[in-house]
Amino acid sequence: MAAGQGTRMKSAVPKVLHPLCGRALVAWPIEAAREAGAGRIAVIVSPDRDITGALPEGIEAIPQPEANGTGGALRAAAEVVADSETVVVLSGDVPLVSAGLIADLLATHADSGAAATVVTALLDDPGTYGRVVRTADGSEIEKIVEAKAGSGDASAEELEIREINSGIYAFDGRAVAAVLPSLANDNAQGEYYLPDVLPLLEEAGGHVAAHVSADPNVILGVNSRVDLALVEAEARRQILERHMLAGVTIVDPSSTWIEPAVTLEADTIVHPFALCLR
Repeated sequence: MAAGQGTRMKSAVPKVLHPLCGRALVAWPIEAAREAGAGRIAVIVSPDRDITGALPEGIEAIPQPEANGTGGALRAAAEVVADSETVVVLSGDVPLVSAGLIADLLATHADSGAAATVVTALLDDPGTYGRVVRTADGSEIEKIVEAKAGSGDASAEELEIREINSGIYAFDGRAVAAVLPSLANDNAQGEYYLPDVLPLLEEAGGHVAAHVSADPNVILGVNSRVDLALVEAEARRQILERHMLAGVTIVDPSSTWIEPAVTLEADTIVHPFALCLR
């Protein structure tokens, strides 16, 4: 999903095209999906801020006619969804999702036989993230409630919940396509919320599972340049750590910049103030 307007970036450049360690934000989840073995990748784009020309080769672009929420994004792609056995939904402004997480999500989804599986995380300070409300026995997700200021959707009790929605999902394609027309926008924002398909799937006889991520950084999203700086620091740390664990010596990580597509052989020594680009 990459149709958001990104107004808080205060930029003429579409938000998902801002670079993160030398790679556009939207390219991060695309590359993760490719590495995880996705057979078809479609990006939901805004007709007002067309990013089609900046997408990697072989990626489909589907316009979302109006900015009407994450549920509206999936409705725009209803034809692709209905033609797919399993659909993984990622966000173009949540870049730190990995191929490993996608693979683990798909394994949980297949093992549980769920109509939908949601990646969740446990946070000490859940802030404005949507809260995951579980069934009485805790085994499944009952619903996800919005916690944004002014939404009025989450109760005081629900706001105490620490488990949050990452915005990453796996769906049975045909099952979710069947309920998308019933998705309503009767909420404070007047938008179609993707989490609202979960109760619809349950009403149709499906069940909703959770895959709890051990790494809460997977939910880090970019809405402003402040967020971009924070996410870039974490992405940079992960890149350097990956190389060091693979046998590369990085003398001064604080002054070293390596782009994500760079490959380094074991026993390479990277000296201070190095800039490794690809």
